[in-house]
Amino acid sequence: MNSERALGIDYRWWVIAMLWFVCFLNYADRQAVFAIFPLLKTELRLTDMQLGIIGAAFMWVYAAFGPIAGWFGDRFTRKALIVGGLTLWLLVTGATILSHTYAQLAILRAIGGLSEAFYFPAAMSLISDYHGGATRSRAMSFHQSAVYAGSIAGGAGGALVAQHFHAWRANFVMLGSVGMVLVFVLLLFLREPKRGQSESAEYIREMVQAARNNNSVISGLKDIFCNRLARLFILVFMGANFAAVIFMVWMPSFLFLKFHMSLSMSGLNGTFYLQIASVFGVITGGWLADILAVRGKGGRIRTQGIGLICGVPFIFLTGWTFSIPVLIVSMIGFGYFKGIYDANIFASLYDVVPLERRSMATGIMNSLGWLSGGMAPIAMAAASSRYGMGACISATCGIYFAAGAILLWTTKSIKGIQPNVIVESASKSV
Repeated sequence: MNSERALGIDYRWWVIAMLWFVCFLNYADRQAVFAIFPLLKTELRLTDMQLGIIGAAFMWVYAAFGPIAGWFGDRFTRKALIVGGLTLWLLVTGATILSHTYAQLAILRAIGGLSEAFYFPAAMSLISDYHGGATRSRAMSFHQSAVYAGSIAGGAGGALVAQHFHAWRANFVMLGSVGMVLVFVLLLFLREPKRGQSESAEYIREMVQAARNNNSVISGLKDIFCNRLARLFILVFMGANFAAVIFMVWMPSFLFLKFHMSLSMSGLNGTFYLQIASVFGVITGGWLADILAVRGKGGRIRTQGIGLICGVPFIFLTGWTFSIPVLIVSMIGFGYFKGIYDANIFASLYDVVPLERRSMATGIMNSLGWLSGGMAPIAMAAASSRYGMGACISATCGIYFAAGAILLWTTKSIKGIQPNVIVESASKSV
């Protein structure tokens, strides 16, 4: 009997639901800090560069521990890594409530990066074992929607709560309370699946044997970095994430300064339109990619490339326009096509890396992607003082165009190759 059916389709999707709330909480926490930048700047008397460092501190540590987290995810119980990371996050959240200085806040944001670094490699690997090629993009895209829902809750809700209570710490009290409930839910109901259970029996035997023959960290790094397609996906993610982080970190402040919105309205408008559109985009991207992937034409990669290219004009208009209606349409357009790309970030990667390297590949991609993203807040702070924040936001459309063109060009070389065959083909292209 097919292993997925043996588990019961209902539970496979309950897994997505449970992990959805973990991801939601992670991103609500991240965005809540960015939404209250104007308040932090006034209360703690911070410069834009210091705010940029607070935003980047999380990403630097998150990036540094990505490969380590991936290595752990391939060898240890993924449920334990997810629950353990969430528990550490709760401790950091509690300490954040008590922080009163720039240094304390920057250090705690950095430790928060460590607590969340172990989540995505473990969660993506776990999802891939519950969902095979026929449903993997859809499952991961539904999970990805938590990124946008959490960003909306953190951005809009965080600014609203801070403005209502005249205290930014109230956000972390609320988030910590939800996190404590979620820890108990995961301990009671999340089950660790058998690795590779969603793949064919022959494919599993080959991968298990390969893992036994070469199980070191160095061999894992070689398997990933000697894989041409994996290198390309990582490079594209670095570029796309650099642009996305600029929107994530600076959009509320951009609206606060350029359009003179209140703290709560800048937090709402800076996240809601973009992120809610991304929810629809990620569902579209997951559905479309699963259809095209079955046809063996690099469907997931093609879908990602289309999403990036179509997002280019909307990025440009977001930074350039002085019209609020045009601004809203631009953020919606960018968010929708960003979601189409995001839906297949890890599903595409898992089509080209061996089974036993999935968590490590996720960790490395997350690491380098967020290392690039960690440069974005500081780069924006430095460049906007000279060129203006709007012009700098518009300029990031060039990164999106280059990344999309690379992906669309790549689909020509793998047309007609089925997903599991792509693993073998990609690993031979050094």
